[in-house]
Amino acid sequence: EVQLVESGGGLVQAGGSLRLSCAASGFTFDDYAIAWFRQAPGKVREGISCINPGDGNSYYADSVKGRTTISSDNAKNTVYLQMNSLKPEDTAVYYCAAAVFASDVVTTSQTTGDMMPYEYDYWGQGTQVTVSS
Repeated sequence: EVQLVESGGGLVQAGGSLRLSCAASGFTFDDYAIAWFRQAPGKVREGISCINPGDGNSYYADSVKGRTTISSDNAKNTVYLQMNSLKPEDTAVYYCAAAVFASDVVTTSQTTGDMMPYEYDYWGQGTQVTVSS
């Protein structure tokens, strides 16, 4: 059974940091792109970062670039999202997702500057991040 389980969300003050985790099981981890999306109330789901665990290639949305790092621990089948300098507008439910053809997904996001939810085949349940001012 394919599973993606997010953890690490919570309540932090503006300027603080969180590290989110996505633990994957049931598929060959480094054959998939692993991504983080977020969705705030009343807003569209936004792709913020993705990584190809097979070669480490990654993409960041402009909204988080420079204060966010995505990484993979392939031995643990886990992807992390380290978020620093958090802002109230970062408040959202954060979702982990996985897509086949990892190299194409990540390089396409680098080219287009966007991440398309329809490219992703598996999704986690989400973890809430709340940033207070």
